[in-house]
Parts: sequence; C-alpha cells; structure tokens
Amino acid sequence: MDAQVLATVSGGGAAGGWIAPAIAAALFAGGLGVVAGVQMYRYATKRTITRAREEAEDIRRTGVIESKAAAQQAELDLERSLRETRERFDRESESSRNELRETERRLSKREDKLHRQEDDIAAKLERFEQRAAELDARDAETVARQAELAEQIEEQKQQLLRLSGLSQEEAERRVLERVEEECREEVAHLTRGLVEKAEADAEERSREILLTAMQRVTTETVSEATVRSIQIPSDDMKGRIIGREGRNIRAIEAATGADIIVDDTPGVIVVSCFDTVRRAIAVESLERLIKDGRLHPGRIEETVEKVRGEVEQKIIKHGQDAVLECKLRNVNPKVSEAMGRLAYRTSYGQNVLRHSVEVAHFSQIIAEQLGLNGRLARRAGFLHDIGKAMDHENEGGHPKIGMDFARQHGEKEPVLNVIGGHHGDIPSTSFYTPIVMAADAVSSARPGARRESMERYVQRLNELQDLALSHDGVTEAHAIQAGREVRVMVDAKHVSDDRAHAIACDIAKKVSDEMTFPGEVKVTVLRETRAVEIAR
Repeated sequence: MDAQVLATVSGGGAAGGWIAPAIAAALFAGGLGVVAGVQMYRYATKRTITRAREEAEDIRRTGVIESKAAAQQAELDLERSLRETRERFDRESESSRNELRETERRLSKREDKLHRQEDDIAAKLERFEQRAAELDARDAETVARQAELAEQIEEQKQQLLRLSGLSQEEAERRVLERVEEECREEVAHLTRGLVEKAEADAEERSREILLTAMQRVTTETVSEATVRSIQIPSDDMKGRIIGREGRNIRAIEAATGADIIVDDTPGVIVVSCFDTVRRAIAVESLERLIKDGRLHPGRIEETVEKVRGEVEQKIIKHGQDAVLECKLRNVNPKVSEAMGRLAYRTSYGQNVLRHSVEVAHFSQIIAEQLGLNGRLARRAGFLHDIGKAMDHENEGGHPKIGMDFARQHGEKEPVLNVIGGHHGDIPSTSFYTPIVMAADAVSSARPGARRESMERYVQRLNELQDLALSHDGVTEAHAIQAGREVRVMVDAKHVSDDRAHAIACDIAKKVSDEMTFPGEVKVTVLRETRAVEIAR
C-alpha cells in the first residue's frame, strides 16, 4: 500500500506536488500533539501525586492531632475516674466511720444500761432475799397461830355443844337443813327466771321459724299481706276475665301461679299469692289485660310472659342499685340478682331489701367505731338475709341456705359465718357476726321499721312502765332501748335483795303474759342504799 502511495505520489507529477507538504505538516502536527499530550499527562500525574502527598500529609497531621487529643481525653477521663473513685471511697470510709462511731455509741449506751440493770437486779435480789426471810418468819408465825386458832375453835365448839345440849352430828344436821332451805328458795327463783326466759325464747324462735317458712312457701291464704285488689271498669269485665267455661281465669292462674278471686264485690277482683314476685306479675298482667280489653288464653300467656321478663329485669336492677348504694365491689351477678328478689319480700311489713341495706350501713358504723374493717362489715350486713331470696325447694333455714348459696358464688369468710350465724345457728368465728346481729336487731326494732304505729309504740312503752309500777315497793320505772329493757327502782328500806329478785321475776312473768312484743324484754331491778350525814 505504501508503494502504491509512493507511486501515486511520484506518478502524480506536478499536480500532486502539494500533497507532500500537507502530509509532512500533518505528521508534524500529530507529533506535536503526542508530545503535548505526554507533557500534559506527566503534568496531571505529577499534580495528582502532589495533591495525594499533601492529603496524606494532612491526614497524618490530623491523625497526630487526634491521637494527642484522644490521649489527653483518656488522661482526663482516667483522672476524673480516679477522682470520683477517691471521692466515693472517702464517702464510704466516712460513712463506715460514722456507722462505727454510732455503733460504738450504742454499745456504750447499752453497756451503761446493762450496768444499771445489773445494779437494779442486785438491789432487787437483795430485797427479795430480805422479803423471803420475812415471809418465812411470817409463815412460821402463821402456822403457830393456826394451831392456836384450831385449839380455840375446838374449845368453843365443845362449849357451844355443852350449852345447846346437842351432839355434834345433830348441830351439823340442823345447820345443813337451814342452808338447804335458803338455797332451795334461791334455786326456785333462779329456776323460775330461767324457765320464763326459755319459754320467751322458744316462743320468739317458733314465731320466726313459722314466719320464715310462710315467706318461702307459696300457700293459699287470705292474709292482708298476701292479697292485692284490682279495680275494674265495670262488673261485665268479671265475666270476660273468667271467660267461656272459665278458660281465661284458668289460663291466668296457670301462667302466674296466683289465685284470682272473682266474687260479688262490685268493681274489684282479688289476686292472692304468698309469693310476692308471682303476685306482682299477676297484678301487672291483669291490669294490662283489663286495659287492653283483649282477653283470650293466647293473649294472656303472651302478656304474662312479657310482664315476667320485665319483673325479672326489675329484680336485676333492684339488686344492682342496692349493690351500688352499699358501694360493694366484685359482687357475683347471681348474688346481686338474688338480693334484688328481696325487694319483693317483707318481714313484719318491712321490706327485706331495704332492711338489708340498713343493716349494711349499721354494721359499717358499728365496725368502724370498734376499729374494724367497715367495708367488710357492710358487705356481710348486706348479704346476711340472702337466704330469704331462695324458694321452698331448698331445704333448711335461710341462714344455712344463704351461706351455701354465697359460698357457691365466691363469698369468703367471715361473710359466710355472718350469713350462717346471724341467728345463732352456728358458732361465731369473728367479731363481724355479733356486729351484724346487733345491726339486724337495731334495724328491726327501731320505731317505724316494722308494722307498728308510733301511737302503738308509745302505748306499749307506757304499758310496760305502768306494769312495773304496779308492784309494791317500786318507786320508779323507765322503759329504755326501744322497749327492750325496763329499769325498775325500788325502795331499799322496804325491799330486801331477795325481794328485789322476786320483783324482777314477777315483772318479767307479767310482761310475758300480758303484753305482745317482738324479741325479749330485759327487766332490771335496782336497789340502792344511801347514807347521808351533814357535817357542821
């Protein structure tokens, strides 16, 4: 190819003569470019190396500075750590020295105390030895005097026997007969009082058992506490309530469990049922059916079922409201519902749920006054009558039933003991049982709590005082504690101690025979002798 170029160049003649200088110029320019590029590369490389060296130097200097700073910082940290360690050691040493000084001071003080106690013990021991010596001498003297007294007594006994003309056996027999006669009279008084108290307790207990049984068992009765009258718009409604061939009234009685009495009394029908929940359901259902006017078995069953559900909700709400009122926590819903049923129970006309709330508050007040747990007493007092919410299918008295029910639903001691023992059925194992018993008595006996008017209450107290004043030798008589006790003051000049006991027995017997009262009445006869003189 180069030969061809040369031939072309050489063969070109004059026409190609300008090419050679151009090529030479191009080659020269290319050489200059190469040289310039090499120089520029060398310059750039040298500059890069110089910059790298400078950066390396900077890095080295920076590293040296940082190393020195780190070393200085380490020295400072070490110095600070040593200083803190020294200070901590100094503090601990000072604390230890203080503790040692305090221990030494206490030991010195205790040693002084022990020395004083040792001196006191030595002095007491000396006094005891002296006292023992005196006692030994006194014992010897006593023994001698006893022997002397025994001889004198025997001598006087023989003189008395000679003067009376009786033998020793006859004298002993007469003395024993006299003592026996006096004791027989006293025993008769005590026996009479115990018998009367037992009879009063038995009567009250039997009344309580009967009333509790009647509250729990649904039986036919026409007592005022078991019937409700319902007004009807006209006597024609009686026929509609009875229905064709008695279908409507049988449906009502079957659905509610209550007796519907339709008699000749104008404008009134009577609902009778001892179970107050059933009676409430029956009354509400009849009032709605009378107002609605549609009376047939299907409608009756539908209305009774609806009212029963509403009453159950009311029972639950009554229980929840009572729990909130007593500020109780963690009460099982079943327990709350059972307490709600007590809103439909009564005892002597007193609502049992309101009675339970009252007992809860009374129990809290009494417990707090005694320095006990008021919250626990309030819970026990609230639940003490929960057994009355059970129906007659449960066997036993309401304390036992209530205790078993409460135990099944998470209640613990001493609440269980209060429920089971608030009527003395089981022994009391805590202070809370007698507290709730007292609160129960207060709630039941206060004026107006049960079915007794204020006039009757005042009349009963006056009768109690008049009955006590009717006895000879009685100067004053006062009925106290809501009529549960009568204080009788007698004339000490005309009434002896034995006669005072007899008056108490007579008054208690008369009160038991002539008066009607809940619980028991305590008769206290006071005989006081005063000796008064004036110094002039």
